[in-house]
Parts: sequence; C-alpha cells; structure tokens
Amino acid sequence: MNDMDTEMYDRSEVSMFGPSMHAIPMPGIRRMINMAADKEDVIHLSIGQPDFPTPEHIIEAHIDALRAGQTGYTMDSGLPELLTALRDYYSERYGVDRLTEDNFLVTTGATEAMYLALSATAAPGRQFICTDPTFLLYAPLIRMNGGEVKLIPTRAEHGHQIDPQEVIDAMGMRTFAIVLNSPSNPTGTVYPRETVEAIVEEAAYRGIYVFADEVYDHLILDHMDFPSVISCTSDLDHVMSISSFSKTFSMAGLRIGWIISSQGAIRKLRRYHMFTTTVANTPAQWAGVAALRGDRSCVDDMVAEYRRRRDRVVKLVNEAPYLQGYVPEGAFYIFPSLPKGTNGSKLALKMLDETGVCVIPGDAFGEDCSNYIRISYSNSMEQIEEAFERMIPWLAKQKLGKDYK
Repeated sequence: MNDMDTEMYDRSEVSMFGPSMHAIPMPGIRRMINMAADKEDVIHLSIGQPDFPTPEHIIEAHIDALRAGQTGYTMDSGLPELLTALRDYYSERYGVDRLTEDNFLVTTGATEAMYLALSATAAPGRQFICTDPTFLLYAPLIRMNGGEVKLIPTRAEHGHQIDPQEVIDAMGMRTFAIVLNSPSNPTGTVYPRETVEAIVEEAAYRGIYVFADEVYDHLILDHMDFPSVISCTSDLDHVMSISSFSKTFSMAGLRIGWIISSQGAIRKLRRYHMFTTTVANTPAQWAGVAALRGDRSCVDDMVAEYRRRRDRVVKLVNEAPYLQGYVPEGAFYIFPSLPKGTNGSKLALKMLDETGVCVIPGDAFGEDCSNYIRISYSNSMEQIEEAFERMIPWLAKQKLGKDYK
C-alpha cells in the first residue's frame, strides 16, 4: 500500500464514526497492560479485578444452571429469582422496607448499568459533577452524549476525601446530576455517612440526581458500615445505586450487575436495556442467586486479606522515595502522588521498562492527576513485596525534577 492509499484509508476510517467517538479516549489502564504483555517477568500492581477464585458454591450454581438448560432469555429486567434475592439482600442490609423487585434492573455488569444511567440522561445543557480523579468511564459517556462535566479535585494529602460543601457550592442552574464512586477506583476512598447524606439531601432539594457507583461496597477495610445512597435517602426518586457481583464475590467475568432506582426510572431503563444487551447472562444470574442466598463468609475472608495487604502497602508507599500516601479505607487501590510537575505517565512507562513493575498513570483517571499513579494490591503479598523491592531502590535513583517533566 503506497502513501496515498494509506492516507485515503485513514480518512475513510475517520469518516466511518460519528463525532461522539472522539469523546472516548484510549484507556490508560489498557494501554499499560498491553505494553506489559510484551515483556517478561512483569509484576502487576495494575489489575482492577480480584485475584481470588470465585467461591465454589457459586461456580456449582452456574454449572447446575447450564446443565438444567437455563440458557434462554430471562425477563428483560432480570431473572425473577435474582430480583427477589436482591430485594431481600438490600432490605436486610440497610433495614429498608420500601424496595420491591420493580426497583431493580439486572445488567451485563456494572459497566452496562452505568452506561444506561449516563447515556440515557446526558444531553446538551446538562452538567454532571464528578470528582477528579474518578473512574475513567463516567466523563466520556457524559461528553459523548453532549453533557458537560464539572470536576472537583481531591488530593492524596487529604485521603482523596471530598468536602460536601464544595460539592454543594458547585451545584448550579445547569447541574443535572452528581456522580459518586465510593469506595473509589482509583483512590480506595470511602465517603463517610455525613458526606453522602449532605450531598444526597441537598441534591434532592434542588431536583438534582445522584448516580452512585457502589461496586466495591463490601470491600470496606476499616470495620465501618457502608453508607450507600440507598440508606441515605427516604425515597429513590433522585438516586440510582449501581453495583455488581464482580468485586464482592470475585465474579468479574460473569458480568452481572444491577441498577437500583425508582420504579419509574427502572421502567424507562428497561426499554433502553432491551436495545443494548437485551438481557444479562442467564446461568450467571443463577450464580448470583447462589452468591446472595449462600454462605458469605468467603467475602469476609477476602476483605481480611485485602486489609492485610492494604496495611503493608501503606507502609511500603511511605518508605518509597517521592510518593505521598495515605490510608485508603476500601476497594484494593491506593493513589499516591508524586512531586508537583512530575509526569506520572513517563515515570510509569520507564519503571515498567526498567523494573518490570506495572502501575497505572494517574492521567488515566483525571485531568489534574498527571503526577499520580494507581497501585492495585489485588495481588499476592509475595508479589507485592517483590514489586516494592524493585520499585524503592529504582525510585531512589531517579531525578524527578529533571527527567520527568
């Protein structure tokens, strides 16, 4: 193919896609993992999924469903048995009696749930408040549908907590919704009840929606009750809670998530869901029933191990040159900062090349996060120790002010 042919091919490739595709960046996470795939002896402090096996009783339920011929479509809202199990589970956990099966929509993972919520509501003239950093899914979905993103920065020295008054002060005439992610990816931050309540109450007063990504809601590492938006409001008219089995039960590849909201909102999203994935995976929904109805001590065991790793990683980060850490309260991430002006992407790439340790640059998660890196401790303690044995002396040799601008 000559240069002219290549140029024509590139132009036709660009013209194939609509303008909204320009709002979708190349994910920084996938870029680093793809680069690491070509290298040997890589230790991943980058992966955002549990490293534990799926509990055996959940696997058996999945297999049993397959063998029983449960391979057809379910109701578009989800398997009735799963909808009932979710209703019972949330009613018991948060002590609420207002939930019915009609408040739930089962989706193909929490990703589809958030896609439905944001792409169905984002539109020109509507502003969405998000934190910076935040999970990389939200802002592109809002922007590709014409919405505007207003960012509220957080900092490692403050544990990446948000000031609820700052969120309230950011609300304006064009504010349509606030997107919360607690426990947070990439920071591991858990917002306290008073923060969530203040934001939800003010939002309801102003007719603003709150979309809460709560997929790490069981990975709470400091023996505190998780303040879901479900437990911080008297009704569901202005909130959507999104979660999944992926993190809690180590079921990431089974792709079962859900949305909780008012019955009216769920009815509208069910129609949209029919034009996306139609229904979620049927055998995996039966596995979800087993997860909710069966022994959940496996979750406690996983959380205990994440807590042990968290405590060690916090100490190792504090020992590492240039890194400013804190104590994350949930999930399995820490998001330490580097000195101001440091190019975290350049550092992460060089560290991968020279030490074989893969972390994710902060700019994958926000517009003001270029001097951060995300470290995942969803890996064995042995691998974590080995990674920092490579990282700490390597960092000590770097000249950050000179080489990483």
